[in-house]
Amino acid sequence: MAFPVDLRRCQVLGLAGTACLALGGETAGALPVADILHPASARAALGLVGVYFGVVLLIAAWLLLGRLVRGPRPPAPRALLLVLAVWAAPLLIAPPLFSRDVYSYLAQGAMVEAHMDVYAHGPSRLGGPLADEVAPLWRHTGAPYGPVFLAVAAALSGLTRGELPAGLLGMRLVALAGVTLMAAALPRLARHSGADPSAALWLGALNPLVLLHLVAGAHNDAVMLGLLGIGLVAALGRWPVLGAVLVTLAALVKAPAALGLAAVVVLQIRAGRSPVQALVPTTLAAAATTVAVTAVAGTGYGWIGALNTPASPQNWALTTLLGRATRALLEHLGSGLAPLAVPAWHALGILTAVTAIVLIWLRLRPRPVYALGLSLAAVAALGPAIRPWYALWGLFLIAAAAPSTSVRHRTAAVTGVLALCVLPSGGPADTGQLGLAVSGGALAVVVLWQARQAELAPAPGSAA
Repeated sequence: MAFPVDLRRCQVLGLAGTACLALGGETAGALPVADILHPASARAALGLVGVYFGVVLLIAAWLLLGRLVRGPRPPAPRALLLVLAVWAAPLLIAPPLFSRDVYSYLAQGAMVEAHMDVYAHGPSRLGGPLADEVAPLWRHTGAPYGPVFLAVAAALSGLTRGELPAGLLGMRLVALAGVTLMAAALPRLARHSGADPSAALWLGALNPLVLLHLVAGAHNDAVMLGLLGIGLVAALGRWPVLGAVLVTLAALVKAPAALGLAAVVVLQIRAGRSPVQALVPTTLAAAATTVAVTAVAGTGYGWIGALNTPASPQNWALTTLLGRATRALLEHLGSGLAPLAVPAWHALGILTAVTAIVLIWLRLRPRPVYALGLSLAAVAALGPAIRPWYALWGLFLIAAAAPSTSVRHRTAAVTGVLALCVLPSGGPADTGQLGLAVSGGALAVVVLWQARQAELAPAPGSAA
């Protein structure tokens, strides 16, 4: 007998998961400094267990929903959007989760509003309570974001007048707007790519990483991906110049989105334009947008140099891990080349990513949306820094254009692993916290198993 699956069950199970996330985050999340509890306290421990209990419930709900999407009567995109809204609702009022980056956003917005050079100075130059909320590593580091996002952050700072609760809610609403644009773009991109719109929404918008990091974490990657998605949709239709403008705006949030301009050009060529007719308007639109937005934002072009912002010491990117291992080996051998190990691996990673991107476009040029997704995935995987939400750069478009079910299955497996990789406080894990997180997840597995056994058990008095 198969375990019964229906949309209502998935909706309720996912809602229970995000509700547990929100409740656990009240004591174990990335809280304001004044509210942070000692990790060993009972309330913090209970919160951590609750968060991971909720994460596993959410992953289970998402996987069950995937079975429904692949079934004989898949839910329509509109029904899936309602599920997304229900799952996201508890997270809107939760404290920040899995990262303290949102505090950096607010501090950088306040700096721009105060006419400080946000690229030359970190939030420590701002000073005051807001700067104290920023993670110590980033207090003295310039912003790596483009003028579009900084202008939004500055406007939000002006509206909230530096009030932390209002600022956090406002930044989460900005991220939610980005997720809304992502969800709006996915079905259209999927139809263009010959994929199932419902499957695209399931993998690209209802993905646990979207809820955990773009909604609960309020990361600006949501704005980048939302603008990139609707830019590609515009380029599919009769508005390629508008598409180029929107993709450029996405790149002026975070630079990797600039690769989307290649897709805009290829989409125009596929529509019958010559390479020159496609390349020249796209280039001019991108240049004009960059100049105009930078002038309006008043931030200057320091974001170009800020792309070299250092990676976190806790960063676990592939090239960083290999660089550390090589450095340790060279130090053991007494070599003076040890300090060069990490930079050398980072440079090799960038070179490998560029090579991979060229090969991807040579092979998949007839499928520009999928090629762009793979290219962004290569940038995330081979770059000098990585966080779980970086995986969404490529996953968003792979969800829309994956050529086979097996690609979606592998991508979903990666999602499940990455969803469990970060503590709700956004900090490094010690042994005790790791044990509590595993306990919370294990408890959720036990509850799910017991629920399954209850569903499969015959009703009292029924025939054997």
